[in-house]
Amino acid sequence: MLRGIVPPLVTPLLDNNTLDLEGLEKLVEHVIAGGVNGLFILGTTGEAQSLSYELRVEMIKQTARILENRLPLLVGISDTSLADSISLSQVAADAGADALVSAPPYYFATGQPELAEFYESLIPQLELPIYLYNMPSHTKVNFAPSTIHRIAENEKVIGFKDSSANGTYFQQVMYEMRDRKDFSIFVGPEEMMAEVVLMGAHGGVNGGANMFPKLYVDLYKAAASQNMAEVKRLQAIVMQISATIYSVGSFGSSYLKGVKCGLSVLGICNDFLASPFNKFDEDHRNRIRLAIENLPL
Repeated sequence: MLRGIVPPLVTPLLDNNTLDLEGLEKLVEHVIAGGVNGLFILGTTGEAQSLSYELRVEMIKQTARILENRLPLLVGISDTSLADSISLSQVAADAGADALVSAPPYYFATGQPELAEFYESLIPQLELPIYLYNMPSHTKVNFAPSTIHRIAENEKVIGFKDSSANGTYFQQVMYEMRDRKDFSIFVGPEEMMAEVVLMGAHGGVNGGANMFPKLYVDLYKAAASQNMAEVKRLQAIVMQISATIYSVGSFGSSYLKGVKCGLSVLGICNDFLASPFNKFDEDHRNRIRLAIENLPL
């Protein structure tokens, strides 16, 4: 059963069609050295929906090659096409991935019965186990707790990641799934990771762990052991990252720009963003550099 910090890895790019392979190798080694418990590729932070199918396939194969089974590898297969999700899942299985992650089909919003039926069609066709991924700001659909319970009647469904940033909803999901002791529940927004771990959640899929993996691993460990003094100290640093690095610029993509720019400032990988987005200019980059220098790490 997976627990701890599983970074939603950025996809290092040189241009819209070319992976930054040197940067990807540095990034994977960087987060492993920070003590993370697994890797999640092709999620929101990985810009999956801005990447061609071919580039997603390459990202799976190259990450698996670099990782060499040292940690669990989770692969996002979220798509509006059932066939493409299944096809990508097979690439992941063939590359040696450990599990899949899927957010609801987006564009046309599904009703809860339709959502359950989609997964009841998808999951039997998958070779690997799967985590459900709640990202309502991007998919326009929330998994109802009862829908999660229904879908998870299939034993291939082994966990859930929530990026709704809704604490009440998160607690409702934990209560709904309270009898599934083998079901992992992770949170996306890092600002609330320690809080939900203290309440019994299993860890965080936190974008900031791309940059500062040890910080998030240490915060998780402090929360899991209920070391409140350490939780308060480390939580303050996480909030400083949120208030500085993620708030540079006034874009919906500011978080992603901030993470990729931060990784570039740290010398880990390129900060190119897939179209339709672009990287920060020099002024914004300097603000990111200053924010990093001011962190009490």
